[in-house]
Amino acid sequence: MSWLTDFKNPQDLRATMEGLKVGLEIHRQLETHKLFCECSTEMSDDPGVSVERVLRPVRSEMGQVDAAAAWEALRRRRFRYEVDNACLVELDEEPPHGMNPEAVEICLVCALLLGSTPVDEIEVMRKIVVDGSNTAGFQRTALVALGGSVSTPHGDVRIQTICLEEDSARKIDDSGGLVTYRLDRLGIPLIEIATAPDIDSPEMVQATAARIGSILRATGRVKRGLGTVRQDLNVSLPGGSRVEIKGVQDLRSIGRTVEREVERQRHLIWLSKQVTGEIEPSPVDVSEAFSSTGSGLVRKGLDRGQVVLGQRLPGFAGLISAGDDHRLGRELAAHARSMGASGLLHSDELPAYGISNDEVWEVRRLLGCREGDAFILVLDREERARRALDAAVRRAAAVPDGVPSEVRRAL
Repeated sequence: MSWLTDFKNPQDLRATMEGLKVGLEIHRQLETHKLFCECSTEMSDDPGVSVERVLRPVRSEMGQVDAAAAWEALRRRRFRYEVDNACLVELDEEPPHGMNPEAVEICLVCALLLGSTPVDEIEVMRKIVVDGSNTAGFQRTALVALGGSVSTPHGDVRIQTICLEEDSARKIDDSGGLVTYRLDRLGIPLIEIATAPDIDSPEMVQATAARIGSILRATGRVKRGLGTVRQDLNVSLPGGSRVEIKGVQDLRSIGRTVEREVERQRHLIWLSKQVTGEIEPSPVDVSEAFSSTGSGLVRKGLDRGQVVLGQRLPGFAGLISAGDDHRLGRELAAHARSMGASGLLHSDELPAYGISNDEVWEVRRLLGCREGDAFILVLDREERARRALDAAVRRAAAVPDGVPSEVRRAL
């Protein structure tokens, strides 16, 4: 694989893959009309009307609230839906029509080509989706076939399931707490092929994806082009957890994506053995430490009525910035941004950004930091700053547990 040439000794890279297990999910749009109505599956750049909504978590039939839905509700976002190549079904104002029989036929053809066994009866199920990309708050999916396998130069890979599901809405914009989606993509039929975790190297995952892709193209009934295929990876290492990486678009980068995730997980496993302190969430307003600050970033925020909230991280000194491409600081900042903040600052990188050494020491005093402790700061409106800091602190508190089981975007 071409990306392996970036390493001086590929054998060293392969040694780090010991115990690696990867499962692959391939989603491919089908060349037909939408799955639960007769609308076209063509993309459009000329939407007509739009509607705005807010999604709220509710209890399921079992009396439970989905954890991801509850997390999304904390973000307090609004969703705008632009209506184009869509009808009342996509707006969730009308019950879905009968399942597209042509889409079912295409899935059955693919199942036979993969040696899979079709189920006796196809039932439509619901999969909760909380990011606003499905107006109903869930995705409709149906199991079509089980079993089968594909052959690669690195060994056979078993097929676990073949499903038929509806694609999500297309994100157009995400700013200021308002997320805009276009409904032209919502409801396009997708075939989802999931493998068993038989893949044990980046080369093997790339070969598997290429083989399944060639089988799908051989039907002549799948869409081609950017955005018509998405590949998700389930990656795990000994001592870690299963992590799902979503949205790998390019076949050529799929091996590199696995390699980078292995690096990230090994770094997190190393970090888990370095932390000795226990974090007690206790956010403190440390704005007074910056009353005469020369930092343009902080001064601009304070002048707009924002606050600086801080949290002590016992035993984390030097660990937030440890590593090269997979620093903990990036993960903490990503969790803060998920709550609408622009990011965070941490003691491993300060003084910087116009923040003086005296201001750093004053923050440490206000937070009660001792030797070996670190701290993180969030600058924003108080309500949002508290939500963002809480999200970052929860991630930091999980560091001793190693690799969290989560869903991530491809790096």
